[in-house]
Amino acid sequence: MTGPAQSMAYPWLVVAILMVAYVLSFVDRQILNLLVGPIRRDLGISDTQMSLLMGFSFAIFYSILGIPLGRLADRWSRRGLIAAGVIVWSLMTSLCGLARSYGQLFLFRIGVGVGEATLSPAAYSMIADYFPPERRATAISVYSMGIYLGSGLAFLLGGLVIKFAVAQGTVTLPLLGDIRPWQLVFFVLGASGIVFSLAFLLVREPPRRDVGAAGSHVPLRAVVAYLWRNRRTVLCHNIGFALIAFCSYGIGAWVPTFFIRTFNWKAGEVGIVYGLIVGVFGCLGILFGGWLTDRWLRDGRTDAALRVGICAAAAAIAGNAFLLADTGTLAAVLLAPSVFALGMPFGAAPAAILAIVPNPMRGQTAAIYLFIVNLIGLGVGPTAVAVVTDHVFADDLALRWSMLIVGTLANLGAIALLSAGLKPYRETVVRARSG
Repeated sequence: MTGPAQSMAYPWLVVAILMVAYVLSFVDRQILNLLVGPIRRDLGISDTQMSLLMGFSFAIFYSILGIPLGRLADRWSRRGLIAAGVIVWSLMTSLCGLARSYGQLFLFRIGVGVGEATLSPAAYSMIADYFPPERRATAISVYSMGIYLGSGLAFLLGGLVIKFAVAQGTVTLPLLGDIRPWQLVFFVLGASGIVFSLAFLLVREPPRRDVGAAGSHVPLRAVVAYLWRNRRTVLCHNIGFALIAFCSYGIGAWVPTFFIRTFNWKAGEVGIVYGLIVGVFGCLGILFGGWLTDRWLRDGRTDAALRVGICAAAAAIAGNAFLLADTGTLAAVLLAPSVFALGMPFGAAPAAILAIVPNPMRGQTAAIYLFIVNLIGLGVGPTAVAVVTDHVFADDLALRWSMLIVGTLANLGAIALLSAGLKPYRETVVRARSG
């Protein structure tokens, strides 16, 4: 759709709208991490139960439904699919504010995951059709900034709202009665998403690049067969990057609670400080990772994305030093490079997997990638930290050691798998280019 001489203004506008959708999705997803204390108190649940709300309840259906929704993205209107998903997850976020029991909140979190599963497979596919290969990692990185802008806003705005709401006490709303501060946060976020869905009226569905005579109706079995033929590449890539996500989600989910338990910070204070760190350094990390990947690709390093992932995992191990800090201020300063490092691969990784599959397979391939990354990273990461805290140390104040153990082991595994995948990935790129 966009030749070298054509203006790139509209494709970047589409990326901006998709990024805002991703921001809202991550605000809805991550706000729960700041609300551990009040939700545990009101619903009477443990760290492990809370971690299932943070990760598993959301990730299981987000991951599983991503595959059929990715197939829809390969066949139908990607714009319409995303707009419908925004409305669904926003309604479910609002319903989280009505939950009166753990079971209800668990079900509504599943609903949020179902809605959000529509976004990334379709967004990756659209961006790949708007941008040439040597610019995709940067474009997808800009879209993926939504991860860190959304997480940062979840903590920053959530912290501000919590401080305000706590000062006001219980709020009484028409028809709903008395509302706790944490419930009010969900209502505000849900309403914001529904209003934003109108922005997709500005988005045009791009023509699909490089679609041959077979069209875009490729059955899932053909996609699986293609990926199986390249299984060493796909498994090393997907699981390697999933382990980085395991560390990112696992540690990130518990950072606010770490500051509250270890340094006696208030939730509002943590939200503001952590929100700024995530919003600034996470975005810088993901942009740097995308830029570095495209730079290395132009230099002829076809395995650039995997090399970026290896560098990120190694830097993240060193970045875990924030967990050993003696003061909250020092921990916050040391947290910044950790967030930067863990952000680096999140634009490079999807661009790399899209580069080795035909266009009609991109939505489904992206969905399979997201299935693995989110099931391992989001579904298991937060719970792994909680299980170590609850059942190995049996001490809430040992949270820092649980985070350190889980984060270090996950990143070591990522380095091993991504390193093993360098040669297979290069070979797959050669085969993909030759036909």
